[in-house]
Amino acid sequence: MNKNSSLYHGLVLGAFCLGFGLLLAVTDALTAKDIAARAMEDRQNSLAAVIPDAIHDNNPVVDTILLDVAKDEGLTVYLAKKDGLVTGVAYEVSGIGYAGRIKLMLGVGADGRVLGVRALAHKETPGLGDKIEIKKGDWIERFTGLSLGHPPIEKWKVKKDGGQFDQFSGATITPRGVVGAIREGLVFFDARKQELTQPQPPQKVNEVR
Repeated sequence: MNKNSSLYHGLVLGAFCLGFGLLLAVTDALTAKDIAARAMEDRQNSLAAVIPDAIHDNNPVVDTILLDVAKDEGLTVYLAKKDGLVTGVAYEVSGIGYAGRIKLMLGVGADGRVLGVRALAHKETPGLGDKIEIKKGDWIERFTGLSLGHPPIEKWKVKKDGGQFDQFSGATITPRGVVGAIREGLVFFDARKQELTQPQPPQKVNEVR
């Protein structure tokens, strides 16, 4: 193979790699936008399920605050407002189920009552643990209207543990994890109610002159 032939093949290979790289970059950019759009839609649907339309005139998806909950960790809180006042909030809580972590979206009114709960992600057993999904049954709706004192905190457990909430037949760990997650979510709201219901506007940084 002479030098010209080697150069030609090198150029062809380089052009192919460049073209393939550009194709991947464009595909990745288009896919990223699509994924982001779907994520936003899913978030909006989740929030609509736990924050009633009647209590807000803003868009909780974009009206948020970030609270410190642990070292190097923040919690995004979605705010429901009416006439400028916070009427409710929503945020993610999680518990440990039979097959791993269960992620939930919890909506809480300014008075501390549960506005709604929905399962966001889990790996629970189909036909048993997946009954926490609204499309599989109404079990998750029984928390709506309850609060940290109604029932008393010691009753925020499944019946098998001495609480008041039903477990599933043949599946106790999943509902135990959900009830515990909601209870801790309400404890969090009670402890930080002022921050959640009376968020401070962003501070303006004075320009250095």
